[in-house]
Amino acid sequence: MIILDTHTLVWLDTGNKLLGKQAIKAMDQALADNALAVSSITFWEVAMLANKARLKLDFTPDIWRKELIERGLIELPMDGETGIRAAELQEFHGDPADRIIVATALSTGSSLITADKKILDWSGLSQKIDARQ
Repeated sequence: MIILDTHTLVWLDTGNKLLGKQAIKAMDQALADNALAVSSITFWEVAMLANKARLKLDFTPDIWRKELIERGLIELPMDGETGIRAAELQEFHGDPADRIIVATALSTGSSLITADKKILDWSGLSQKIDARQ
């Protein structure tokens, strides 16, 4: 399974040119295999950014979410195990959404596609793909 970081999902949906060929190929294959996912916290993060006018969507966040799921994106809910794992990440920065997204990838044994340097540089997550490559 491939999990997308929040910005990677937004980039994919908007056709952002920052996405690299390797990342696009991995996402396309995961979607074809019914294995392209996001943590549920991603939709909270997008809604917060939209409410603060830091992200412009063509639709309200709830409609955007529904359409992405209808197109095959899998939403992985956060459970207690993932929450505890997120709290226990060693030498990882404090952003709660990033912690939950990384913990979701670790808990599911999935690769994470991100361009976040802090995540890419963190040695605790071995299965990661730089979204720009």
